[in-house]
Amino acid sequence: MARPTETAVMDAPTTPGSGRTRYADDLYTWVQEQVALLRAGRVDMLDLENIAEELGDVGSAQYSQLESALRVLIMHMLKWDQQPEKRTPSWIYSIREQRFRYAKILRKNPGLKPHLDTMRDDIYPISRNWAADECHLLPTEFPPECPYTWDDLLERPFDLDSVKT
Repeated sequence: MARPTETAVMDAPTTPGSGRTRYADDLYTWVQEQVALLRAGRVDMLDLENIAEELGDVGSAQYSQLESALRVLIMHMLKWDQQPEKRTPSWIYSIREQRFRYAKILRKNPGLKPHLDTMRDDIYPISRNWAADECHLLPTEFPPECPYTWDDLLERPFDLDSVKT
């Protein structure tokens, strides 16, 4: 993506009297202006409060993406274990995909590692409920706590030969 020049950014729609776009009015243009100001060394003109807010949101988004991959991974593993007669190749593909997403997000965000056990414990009830819904079972028919170690979650093999076709 081409980056706008500082001149182009400064010519963008602005708030009356400020010469700059307001954060609440146009996030994209506001971001471009803040980037141009940073690159130009104009730290005195930065909207620090909203920059801090956006940076916090970026971190939260990474946490949520990792949590989402883990939630789907656990759900499919629970389904796999609970209903072997209904296994399908798509479950294996989903497990592989979520493992890939998990590894990629964690590789790019190693600061999330200290939160993994808490994350797994927090999302397990949601994964259990999803698996129960998809299997047409009660959540109580699944373990009350996550039965999977990290080795299970990330390394346990899933074999297409065990799929009923």
